[in-house]
Amino acid sequence: MTHDPRPPGRPVVSDQQQPGRRDDIMSAAKKVFARNGFHGTTIADVASEAGLPFGSVYQYFDSKDALFRALIAGEGYALRTRIAIALGESGQQFGYSEAPFRATLRATFEFFDSDRASTKLLFRDAFTQDPSFNTQLGGIYERWIDDIESLIVAAQQRGDVVAVPPRLVAYTVSALIGDIAHRRLTTDDGITAAEAADFVVALVMKGLRPDKTAPPG
Repeated sequence: MTHDPRPPGRPVVSDQQQPGRRDDIMSAAKKVFARNGFHGTTIADVASEAGLPFGSVYQYFDSKDALFRALIAGEGYALRTRIAIALGESGQQFGYSEAPFRATLRATFEFFDSDRASTKLLFRDAFTQDPSFNTQLGGIYERWIDDIESLIVAAQQRGDVVAVPPRLVAYTVSALIGDIAHRRLTTDDGITAAEAADFVVALVMKGLRPDKTAPPG
């Protein structure tokens, strides 16, 4: 009998041999998790959604947990990529006027509006599962909050924002965005993602701008 040198969890079938199959499984899994929740989903459900034999999923993922973790990582990467593209298209760098702040928020709302399964995955299911999911998702949030904090720090350095703890502002903004994104699963309140971003920017900046009319001292 020959020894199989593959470490546990490595796919039996490579992506080169079956191009796109892993992506098909991930896409199907996101739909099923969003529809049924984590506990209500089985590997058999995912395979059926993808139109693949049951065992095909295990060629790429050791377990349902591993598949769910891969989805969380993929969604985090996709969100940050969407934001980076939006910032590039705006022609702005972090910390110049309100443009990058607005671009970041608009890209975030558009990301979740365009893929509601992502919203359900990241805001409904992940924090109700194994602590390792919480840690992984928390890391995604922290990196996203890092970006928002960078915008606030730069604005403070320009004198456009009052001297308040920038991390606190970043957490406040992220909580507001999360609540609005979750609400938009059921209603958009008659406004677009861009208008939602404008609302948050106006709300936040109104409270953060220095009062230029106040007497010194």
